[in-house]
Amino acid sequence: MLCAQGERPPSAAAMTHIGKGYELVQNDRFAEAAQEFRAALALDPSAANARYQLAVCLFAVGERDASRKEFERLGKETQNDASVAYYLARLDLTAGDSATAIRRLAPLMAHPPFSDAAFYLGSAYLSQGNREQAIHWLRKAAQSDPRDFRIHYRLARALQQNGLHKESEQEYALSTEMREHYNETARQSTACVQALRAEPADRAREVCRRLFDPNDPDKLTTLGMLYGENGRYEEAIEPLQRAAQLDPDSFEVYHNLGLTYFRLKRFAEARAPLEKAVSLRVDFFGSNALLGATLYSLKDDQAAYRVLDFAHQLKPDDADTAELLFRVCVILANKAASADPAAALRFLEKAAALRPGNSELAGRIAEIKTKIAR
Repeated sequence: MLCAQGERPPSAAAMTHIGKGYELVQNDRFAEAAQEFRAALALDPSAANARYQLAVCLFAVGERDASRKEFERLGKETQNDASVAYYLARLDLTAGDSATAIRRLAPLMAHPPFSDAAFYLGSAYLSQGNREQAIHWLRKAAQSDPRDFRIHYRLARALQQNGLHKESEQEYALSTEMREHYNETARQSTACVQALRAEPADRAREVCRRLFDPNDPDKLTTLGMLYGENGRYEEAIEPLQRAAQLDPDSFEVYHNLGLTYFRLKRFAEARAPLEKAVSLRVDFFGSNALLGATLYSLKDDQAAYRVLDFAHQLKPDDADTAELLFRVCVILANKAASADPAAALRFLEKAAALRPGNSELAGRIAEIKTKIAR
């Protein structure tokens, strides 16, 4: 139990509220639990453990400023207890202050208060661009908790940024596998899917909101993906946008956000997240193909050509990408026919390679070659 220096045990009346609060926390009813801990503190303001639990509950429901206020008070009262420093570091990370998070976490690592402290320290170094330290601490985190998919996902990103692409893809694959074993999320995900398929919309939304953890970008991403997989594209946007704010370098978040906008035919909004996804994983076919299709829909033909051509190189047997690339080649050839016959010829030859034996293309190519020869 967390205790402030010289703290006496809470009064019996305060303990009643603290007990109720603990029970609510066990059922993930953090907002109600916070009210119980507040009631305990109203009766006994010196009850450090009640204040700590209140701060944790506020953190869980996304009231970060209020949570920080309580943790900072506890830091003074408990002479910077390790668990308090840990949560303050997580609040720093959420606020984008990775340098302060590192300063708080690094001294804790000899005896970390929670098993995932190495994960958050590695994440903080990754945010700062210190890939070597990120890889070091994320590997330590993976050793202590090898089934946490979040660790493998961050490690994959650090390895990728450090040019270790083979190891990176192995960690991405492992992360995907571990995600399937993330028990609590899997349980909530199953309940959400069942509700989406069988319950009225309001009831389904209530069930699925259990996955909406405002401080966990991975759970938010899972929720967005579940909405998307079940055709609830509008509902998928909010958790994915929130996840993007919390984890602005997550490929998975931006890919799925772009995919959701694409499915809604909101192509202008799909472009930026898909461009971000491609920048994070340059050689991933899915994001390139989606971005190419988005650019085609926006009639940005030159950009669409570049992206679709690259996507086609990544996966030559994908019929949809080949078809869009063919169409863009024809469009660009038509645009260039008068002013730049040589460019038109290149586009037509690319189109002909995509559709061998097309007599119409063969005729146009012959005409342009004749024109260029003259």
